[in-house]
Amino acid sequence: MVSLSDLKPNVGVYTDPQHNLWLDDAQPSVASIQSGAALAEGEVVVQVRSTGICGSDIHFWHAGRIGPMIVEDKHILGHESAGEIVAVHSSVTHLKPGDKVAIEPGIPCHACAPCLTGRYNGCERVLFRSTPPVPGLLRRYLTHPAVWCHKLPETLSFEDGALLEPLSVALAAVERANLRLGDSVLICGAGPIGLTTLLCARAAGAHPLVITDLDEGRLTFAESLAPGRVRTLRVARSETQSELAARVVDAMGGTEPDLALECTGAEASIGAAIEAVRFGGTVFVVGVGKNEMQFPFMRLSTREVDLRFQYRYANTWPKAIRLVESGVLGDIRKLVTHRFSIEEAVKAFETSADPKSGAIKVQITNL
Repeated sequence: MVSLSDLKPNVGVYTDPQHNLWLDDAQPSVASIQSGAALAEGEVVVQVRSTGICGSDIHFWHAGRIGPMIVEDKHILGHESAGEIVAVHSSVTHLKPGDKVAIEPGIPCHACAPCLTGRYNGCERVLFRSTPPVPGLLRRYLTHPAVWCHKLPETLSFEDGALLEPLSVALAAVERANLRLGDSVLICGAGPIGLTTLLCARAAGAHPLVITDLDEGRLTFAESLAPGRVRTLRVARSETQSELAARVVDAMGGTEPDLALECTGAEASIGAAIEAVRFGGTVFVVGVGKNEMQFPFMRLSTREVDLRFQYRYANTWPKAIRLVESGVLGDIRKLVTHRFSIEEAVKAFETSADPKSGAIKVQITNL
């Protein structure tokens, strides 16, 4: 357990509207942690130990925005984190210094209609770590409401805890898409979210399972992650959406997918999924894409295809912890391919953003 007297200076990983990326001083200060001034009622101080780099972090760095969420000042990134409790407010009784926790990054208001109906991912006043202007989790220390710090069992590592956020995205997708045992499922995209969704769909009993991507290396990784259970299909940039859809059906042995879990957010991929699914099937869009898109509307209409969407997640962390601890999902830890110290954060981001690096999930550690 870390001692308050041994804390290093707090630093965070920043970007700005000019697309710079750097390490700099961050709040709370070590002095405020040591004195207790950093803590409000219901809060804890967490020493962040592992943080995964998400595609949205890269997007905020490179593009400076995702839809209406715009980087307008220096901004700390990161929302996939786990760490160790350093200090607790006297009002917090279920956590203590030394506990390992996974940090759920959203802080909902508990008062709006979505919150009161249990769908707090739609909170109208949410403070979501790393979504501008709310500073993210990629720093040495931070304060966070204890209720959104989920205690990890001894069998799970900080690295495991940091994987619970992308896993929560996949769990929310599988649940909202109503995936059932024996459904034929197409997964579009073999990035971290697509691969995590693959593990969840496999565990839920989907068969046959086909996953698509432009990158052959990621498809090879998908095969190693779910050996004998997934069929892979490399997307050709030159083919039409209808041509790709036909190849999907062939890869499924002539079966049209009941469900497509679209994890890229790319317009062409969503269109191909719409073309591929059966009459009355579902295309469930997990990925985030550009603000406006064109879809094959008449295909949706004449085939009664349900097109559905997802925004983050709600009530997934306890379930995610149980699934990882039990091993039901298989070797989810394999997703972490690269690890860097917080001092190497810039190199970590460059590796995550480089398609040639072979990276799946890059994590930054502070051990």
